Amino acid sequence: MSTSDPRLTENLIEDASGVGLPDVAALTQLADEFFRAVPGQAGQFTGAQTAVTVPSLAPQYGGVSPAAPSMDKLPSEADVQRLAGSLPQDISAVSIPAVSPVAGIGTPSAVPELPASPFAQSLPPFDALAALPFGVAQPSIPSLPALLTEDEAKAALTSASSFYFLEGAGALAKPVAAPAVSPPTAPEVRPGSSSDLQLPRRQFEVDAVRRDFPILQERVHGKPLIWLDNAATTQKPQSVIDRISYFYEHENSNIHRAAHELAARATDAYEDARSKVAQFINATSSKEIVFVRGATEGINLVAKSWGRRHIGKDDEIVITWIEHHANIVPWQMLVAETGARLRVAPVDDDGQVILEEYEKLLNPKTRLVSFTQVSNALGTITPAHQMVQMAHRYGARVLVDGAQSVSHMRTDVQSLDCDFFVFSGHKMFAPTGIGVVYGKPDALAEAPPWQGGGNMIVDVTFEKTIYQAPPNRFEAGTGNIADAVGLGAAVDYLNQIGMENIARHEHDLLIYATKELLTIPGLRIIGTAKEKAGVLSFVLNGFRTEEVGAALNREGIAVRSGHHCAQPSLRRFGVETTVRPSLALYNNYEDIDALIASLRRLLYTRGA
Repeated sequence: MSTSDPRLTENLIEDASGVGLPDVAALTQLADEFFRAVPGQAGQFTGAQTAVTVPSLAPQYGGVSPAAPSMDKLPSEADVQRLAGSLPQDISAVSIPAVSPVAGIGTPSAVPELPASPFAQSLPPFDALAALPFGVAQPSIPSLPALLTEDEAKAALTSASSFYFLEGAGALAKPVAAPAVSPPTAPEVRPGSSSDLQLPRRQFEVDAVRRDFPILQERVHGKPLIWLDNAATTQKPQSVIDRISYFYEHENSNIHRAAHELAARATDAYEDARSKVAQFINATSSKEIVFVRGATEGINLVAKSWGRRHIGKDDEIVITWIEHHANIVPWQMLVAETGARLRVAPVDDDGQVILEEYEKLLNPKTRLVSFTQVSNALGTITPAHQMVQMAHRYGARVLVDGAQSVSHMRTDVQSLDCDFFVFSGHKMFAPTGIGVVYGKPDALAEAPPWQGGGNMIVDVTFEKTIYQAPPNRFEAGTGNIADAVGLGAAVDYLNQIGMENIARHEHDLLIYATKELLTIPGLRIIGTAKEKAGVLSFVLNGFRTEEVGAALNREGIAVRSGHHCAQPSLRRFGVETTVRPSLALYNNYEDIDALIASLRRLLYTRGA
């Protein structure tokens, strides 16, 4: 029996009901039950014994355990009365810690309190609703349709083509315990790369990862924050926050210019970040890495630099139907300026690029193909390797938008063989306002500067200017130095966790979340490609998407509701907006459970 045994509490409350304090008999019974529970001591104390020393009922934390009871001398009745006088007058205020069994006459170990459930204060019908096991209908709420049985859901998931990305994914239920993951071998570090990249790998454990992100301790509307808006931006680990702070405290200076110590420190930190990024995406050199403000600016750089020089009247640019606006609008601007033509590859009803139709668009006039590696609105993972190879057969350059892929799967630009690759730092746990354009050396050499100013020049006269070689020629003026350094710290963090571990964890969450969302009556998932990343767009019958987003926000759950800067993508599926929960490495099964419980509550309040 632990000290949390309900019999003990009942005794105390019963005895306290008359005079406000337990009497000696109650204390004797408490002591008797306590020592009978100590291993090896059963039978040594009986109810006939007058009194024993009783451990304090107050919880002892911080590594301090209650003192073991003395066995040498039984206390007097006066000692017992003094103990009784020290007990709280209000017995309901007594906090009784859980006790771990110990061998012999060891002292009980105090167990730290677990965080309260975000739904602990819900009304009973809501609690019952949230706690319903999978496949159990609700007889008390006849207006809410019965949930699918587990067999029915599994059959639907594995037989319907729209969910065949779940085939062979294993059990649909939430794992009881995460399988052990062996840390992968650290990547080879090329000569001349930063020694900071040789960081030890740590085993992936989501609770430990969550502790790295201080904002996850935040409360919203009195509830713990559940961040499921990762496709919009990701939160920042303490190591990134600390690195930026350290830069401003010890290294802050402009770069590449002054001869003083802080300029050298800042330049080293900035260029070290460039080297880390190069290794992270497996570029052959840091000279292939251009720092920009984000993926949007990166695409605009390619359009207004390489594009203006190489794309002319009647030339063609090919994109797909599932692009972010940032991979549509710059090309529309370019074709309006040059007289070129923009062509769009269609997608099927699952949100997958139809490769046969894509290839029909490729021809000798195709100068550039630009497509996303992961759709921000649907989660579709495009067959990027194959699409790059097909475009190269027609002599086209290829840009891959990696904004939604770089923090979820390993990126290898050499294997991908793309000519340009762009991504944003803030979607991979780095600060806002920093991003990257990777370019093959010959592709960058073919691109003139797109902005003029300091830092990107070798020599300036009133007659002419000589520009730096890439990447400096594309970085005019004072760059976002501190946040580039923060991006380097984010790369370090991801390298320690391991991209394979992240991809596996997020895929397991995606399977679980998809199965659970399908139990919500009237919910339709938008985007069901066979290869998906952790994006779960949906619409709910009878509710505007902003209503759903607002209801989730009241529960402390952050999701995106809207068109996600991907209006053509959503219109392909007959909707203008969706609700979009999106996953990252710090999300867990409890986040998904909270989302599902909140959606069920929303249905209940409407009487759906």
